[in-house]
Amino acid sequence: MLIRILPNDKGNPAGKLADAELHFEHGELAGLKLVGFAVWERRTGDGRNVTFPARAYSVNGERRSFALLRPLADTAGQDHLRDLILHAYAEFEAQLAVAS
Repeated sequence: MLIRILPNDKGNPAGKLADAELHFEHGELAGLKLVGFAVWERRTGDGRNVTFPARAYSVNGERRSFALLRPLADTAGQDHLRDLILHAYAEFEAQLAVAS
């Protein structure tokens, strides 16, 4: 699996640093990609967060979201994927700094 970082050059919405895609190179999902991940600056300015693909919907005028990628049982898989995306973003930032 390859993690592709797409920077948010527009700065909109505020705090969104980049989108991330998972590109599958081997196995049953080879040749496909999963989109909808985003890297955000924390509001406290203390680190970064990753949001996962979700679908928005309304119930009685209240906006909710339905997570599209969920753990089967243990949330450790989500935590591991979040760490991989944050690591890929840190490498992307380092490459930008070298190129500047």
